[in-house]
Amino acid sequence: MLPEKRVVTCFLESNGEILILRRSEQVGSYQGKWAGVSGYIETTADEQALVEIAEETGLSHEDLKLIKRGKPLSIKDERLGVKWVVHPYLFRIKDRGKIKIDWEHKEARWIKPEAIGNYQTVPKLKETLARVYDG
Repeated sequence: MLPEKRVVTCFLESNGEILILRRSEQVGSYQGKWAGVSGYIETTADEQALVEIAEETGLSHEDLKLIKRGKPLSIKDERLGVKWVVHPYLFRIKDRGKIKIDWEHKEARWIKPEAIGNYQTVPKLKETLARVYDG
């Protein structure tokens, strides 16, 4: 049985587009892959979502509006020997200009949600997005 790791994945939405972030070479897994704002759950999933968004984009909770909290998704990664339990979130933001990505990412891109399949992403990012985005 694979060890379970609980994480949040947050999608930020603005003007009908979502923000995806390209993971840097300095992160522990999935370097160079596109992802949402994500991180290990150390408190509650709701609190962790806000912590990760602040760390990875510089946005505070005043900049965000929670649109949807999705049903957690289990993703087995045999190669890494882990079962991720992903808690998905969708937030709307007011000002894209405020976003400042940190060392965890090397690129940020706003895309139409339906274009997510065109990117090399972390496992099942499209399915994770589907839990919170009706499109």
